Order: sequence, then C-alpha cells, then structure tokens
Amino acid sequence: MNMDKHVTLLGVLFIAYHALGLIIGFVIMALLSTIGCLSGDPTAVTVLSAIGVGVGMFLIVLSIPGLIAGIWLLQRRPWARILALIVGAFDLIDIPLGTALGIYSFWVLLHDDTIRIFDANRTPRATVESA
Repeated sequence: MNMDKHVTLLGVLFIAYHALGLIIGFVIMALLSTIGCLSGDPTAVTVLSAIGVGVGMFLIVLSIPGLIAGIWLLQRRPWARILALIVGAFDLIDIPLGTALGIYSFWVLLHDDTIRIFDANRTPRATVESA
C-alpha cells in the first residue's frame, strides 16, 4: 500500500473518530440535562445541566479540529498534515482507540513519501518584484 492510500485512510479515520466524539458530546449534553429535568429537583437540574454542558462542550471543542484535519487531509492541503499531527498527539491520551489513531497518524504523516505528497501540493508563493 502506498502512502497516498494511507493518507486517504487516515483522513477517513479522523473524520469518523472525531464525528463520533462530536455526537457523544451532544448526547452527553442532552442526556444529563434531561436526567436533571426528570428528577424534579432544582439543584439536580442545575448541577447536571452544568456538568452535561461542560463535558459535552469539551468533547465538541476537541472534535472539531479532528474533523477539519480529516477533511483537509483528504484534499491534501499541506498545512492539514501539521494540524493532523497536533490532533494525533492529543488523541494519544484517549486509550485505546485514540492511542491507536495517534500512533497511526504519526507513522503515516512523518513518513518521507507522505511529506513529498504534501510538498507537491504546495502552491508557490507569488514573488513581488521591487521597482
């Protein structure tokens, strides 16, 4: 398997994994708020809603860069490689799936052939001639 296919697979994995994190974040927000409301206790509503929103927003905020990195890896944007490396480093903390994704992202994105793929997609900057 050449590295171009690995980059495509990594982009799809990033999108799937971080979309799942996004969904889980929204579910946690809705679920904890609903449980608080069903309890009928005003303190439980306040506490569970605050925890649900806090945890849910944390997961959502962590998932958005992964989605962006995955989409732009598929488009072979040069700076998406750097973003995916950063997100992959954060994914290492999430045992076991995030750790596997993080290790795979380092293996793919730090390979010499992958660096050449992304360097080939760089557009040269326009040079400004001074008069």
